[in-house]
Formats: sequence, C-alpha cells, structure tokens
Amino acid sequence: MPTRNTSDVIVVGAGVVGAACAHYAARTGLSVTVVDRGPVAGGTTGAGEGNLLVSDKEPGPELELALIATALWRELSETLPPQVEYEAKGGLVVASDEPGMCALRAFAARQEKAGVTSREVPADRLHDLEPHLAPTLAGGFHYPQDAQVMPAHAAAQLLRSGGGRIRLRLGEEVTGLLTGSAGEIRGVRTTAGEIHAPYVVNAAGTWGGALAALAGVHLPVLPRRGFVLVTEPLPRVVRHKVYAADYVADVASGSAALQTSAVVEGTPAGPVLIGASRERVGFDRTLSTEVLSRLAAGATALFPVLGTVRAIRTYLGFRPYLPDHLPAIGPDPRVPGLLHACGHEGAGIGLAPVTGQIVTACLTGAAPPLDIHPFRPDRFAEDAA
Repeated sequence: MPTRNTSDVIVVGAGVVGAACAHYAARTGLSVTVVDRGPVAGGTTGAGEGNLLVSDKEPGPELELALIATALWRELSETLPPQVEYEAKGGLVVASDEPGMCALRAFAARQEKAGVTSREVPADRLHDLEPHLAPTLAGGFHYPQDAQVMPAHAAAQLLRSGGGRIRLRLGEEVTGLLTGSAGEIRGVRTTAGEIHAPYVVNAAGTWGGALAALAGVHLPVLPRRGFVLVTEPLPRVVRHKVYAADYVADVASGSAALQTSAVVEGTPAGPVLIGASRERVGFDRTLSTEVLSRLAAGATALFPVLGTVRAIRTYLGFRPYLPDHLPAIGPDPRVPGLLHACGHEGAGIGLAPVTGQIVTACLTGAAPPLDIHPFRPDRFAEDAA
C-alpha cells in the first residue's frame, strides 16, 4: 500500500466531479488522493440543486455526455446508499404561448434524433402531470430521462465507495505542482506539505483556471453566479423539475449580464427549490434582492400556489463557466501527467460519472466512452496567444 504522501493519482477538488474521478479510478485498482482546501462538496456541488438533465441540451458533444451520464447515474443509484436521494422524476418544460410551443417542438425534434425521449403535453393535460401549474400555459414537453440527486451526499458516497483506495486530504490548499526535469507531473505541493503521484487531475471547479495556471497553462474558467430560493417543507406540490422554455436559452448564453428564468422543483425532504439565475460578477457573494424578487415572481407565475408559501432561506454558488459551454476533460498535452475535469458550468453534477469514466480511461489506457476531442483542454491556447 502506498504511503500517505504517495499515490497513483491526485485529484484536486472534492466536489462531485472530483469524487466521480476518484470513484472510477479506485474501481480499476488505482490509489487516489483527493485534495481540497475546504470540505467535501464545499464549492459548486454544495450549492447545486442536483439536476441530472438531458432536457436542456442541444444535440452535440454535451448532450452525448449527458445521455451516457444518465445511464451511469441509474447504475450508481443501485449501488450507492439511499442518502444519495436519486429520484428519476422526469422534467417538464412549459411554454407560455404558441410561438414558445413551436420552438419547443423544433427543439424536441432535434433532440429526438440524438437519442432523447420526450413527449408533447397539450395545455389541457399539463395538470395530469402538475396539478398546481398555472392554467394559462400553452403546453409543454415531458422528459422522462431527467432525474435528481442530493449533490453533497452523492459526492460523499462516491468518495466513501472507494474504501482504502481513496484518501482525503481536506483543508489543504494546493500551492504548486511538482514536476520533473522534462516538465512531467510528479505531484503537488500543499499548505501541509508535498504529495507525490505521476498524475494530477484538475477537478477544482471554478478555481480550475487558477490550478491550470500553477502548471503554466491557460484554461479560461470563470465563475458564473446563481441563486436558489428554498421554501418551507411542503407536501409534494411540485412533482417534476419544471421550467420555462427560456431557461434553455439562458443556459446556452454567453452573456455576463443577469439572466433569470423560472425553474421549480420539489425534493423528497419537502422544500421546493426555486431558480435559476446566471450572471458573471466574479466571486462576489453579495445578496441580490433583485435576483431573489425575480426568482419568486417567476416561480409564482408557474405555480400560483407558491405565492402563499414562505421562503425560509436562500443560497448562492458559482458555476465553472468556459466560453464555449463545454467542459475541459482529459489529458493536457502541454504538461505530461496533468488531466483536467472542470468547466462543466451548471451541468457538473449530471455529467460527473461520465467525466470520471473518461479521466479513468485516460489514466489506464482504456478507450473513453465517446470521442473526447471536443473537450480537449488546450483548445483555448490560440485565444490566449
């Protein structure tokens, strides 16, 4: 067994993506050290709603990732403890008028060709799925493949599943990368000392760009702030993840300005989670009453019954955003032994298992589950130059 300061691979980041990388690497017999300057799920993961979505993704590389990940989450739900709270509840995307429905039909048709399952729900049948929806909506599309987990518990259970092959070093900030004479990775230097390994996985989320910079490479990860409102515990008022059609456009937008769209979902514990907002304001954690007002208005427009419900708390997080909306996954050819697994924006929880599989395949020489060229970490090098 390796010593405390030596392992086969070091994963920097104890969020759900780093946990999935560690989980799948440990399953192949590799010893893994997971390093984080905070606790497990202390960053973006702990501020997430736990969405596992295909409904919001255009056909292309990210949707390919999501379809594989959806199947992997189903497999994991059968082996991980129930605290993960996997719920295959499906998603419902609704439109307020007929032009919106036409756009949803076209979007769903493109997705169907890529392997997504959905069905149109006319306005007079929406209440079969969601009895408390506003009566003025024009219709929607139901996505049975959408699901949800409790993200912090999911990260913790993925790490625990590795047993002795996964070691945690929490409360240690990585301050440098150790390299050999040819520039190859030899480990990391932390605030508590050195850890040695021939591979380092950058799963540092919104700080992924800063970790890449320690290796002397450019990866333009930026934080994109979002707020969530949490209601008092309720009976199951909202059965699915329900969101307005404009949410899809907001996810795909590269704007730095504030964007809000109505996203409402219930949880097994009772509270309803209300989102979603997006804005690039650095790591500013200032509470925004404007955002909270917009979220509340959007939620009550979809579900008028929520107008009489108390919001008991709010929280915010930072999505790790890359300019082309695709994560960086796989080896960095500029630094032998450095791999990246970051930049998933708001889809990191959903895409975590397939990201872990890709990283593990790269570590072991196995074939990845799909073509990883679109996610190559050095694709921004020309922009930097």
